[in-house]
Amino acid sequence: MSTESDLPRPLVAVLDYGIGNLRSAQKALQKAGADAQLTADPELIAKADGVVLPGVGNFGRCMQALHACGLAELAVNAAASGRPFLGICVGLQMLYEWSDESPGVAGLGIMAGTVVRLPDGVKRPQMQWNQLHRVPTSSLLAGLGDDPWVYFVHSYSPEDPTHAVGTCEYGNTVVAAIEAGTVWGCQFHPEKSGANGLRILANFVDACVGAAMSAQN
Repeated sequence: MSTESDLPRPLVAVLDYGIGNLRSAQKALQKAGADAQLTADPELIAKADGVVLPGVGNFGRCMQALHACGLAELAVNAAASGRPFLGICVGLQMLYEWSDESPGVAGLGIMAGTVVRLPDGVKRPQMQWNQLHRVPTSSLLAGLGDDPWVYFVHSYSPEDPTHAVGTCEYGNTVVAAIEAGTVWGCQFHPEKSGANGLRILANFVDACVGAAMSAQN
């Protein structure tokens, strides 16, 4: 697990498209050991050891802002590059093809499938701490205890559980974390999830260190 004193500090590009408190993700990644830069610079994104796509609010507005900043194609290319890529909250949802929240608005299509509304009978959004049921072999969730608590703020989540490495119970079983090769995603907010969230971000930073070392060899 990385800490602030570990070397090297991998360069992590936090995509800056002007929606939400992007700096909270940047600061949490810095605390986890990254040289995290909030940026829309194509050159910096292309040379970064890892890329993070945070997001809060409405799926359609986030996609519109991402396109307006010229970052949608860069995000797709970064995810396809084999470098670690992390989507957070709506950033995870934007990895998919579609969302019921914004019919007709295409997502990035990095992951197949649709993001759907949380089931009837529960309060939406889910705005609370909840327990994460994790797949023990997940790199993203490595080092966490059994059923760790993390913090959620969301009304939608991916429908397809194929790549789920973490779920929570909220009316039914909800996809809370995904992992597909070097593409990772958290429906919860690791930057608001205390020590467990910091551990998750440190796992991502460690993967970025590994990617940087591999690129040098």
